[in-house]
Amino acid sequence: MTDRMGYQKAVGIKVKKRSPGRPPEDRPKKSELQRLYVKEGRSIREIASRLECSKDLIARALKEYGITARSNVRSSMLYQYSLQELKEKVRKEGIRGTARIVGVHEATLRYHLKSRKKGQKT
Repeated sequence: MTDRMGYQKAVGIKVKKRSPGRPPEDRPKKSELQRLYVKEGRSIREIASRLECSKDLIARALKEYGITARSNVRSSMLYQYSLQELKEKVRKEGIRGTARIVGVHEATLRYHLKSRKKGQKT
């Protein structure tokens, strides 16, 4: 592409210069990002829509400022119940009933109970 631009200049065709990107003053301030992302726990998308810029810009700014991004993984809400408590509910209400009460799918509850049992034995 640079050869082509050199040729166009030599022939006398006007060549558009690429924009250097967003000016540094338009980037969100570190303090603002820390407040929104770290203290308030807002997502990158929420911050981008609030500041009217792209989510990529927010992600790059977080990286530049050394603010570590959170992972997308959320721990299961089933961990708020102890294993013994879940087993007791299953004994009383059954798997389906407990899954309805807790607000998860039956298969999710089965998998959770199975994986928690494995974790206790080791």
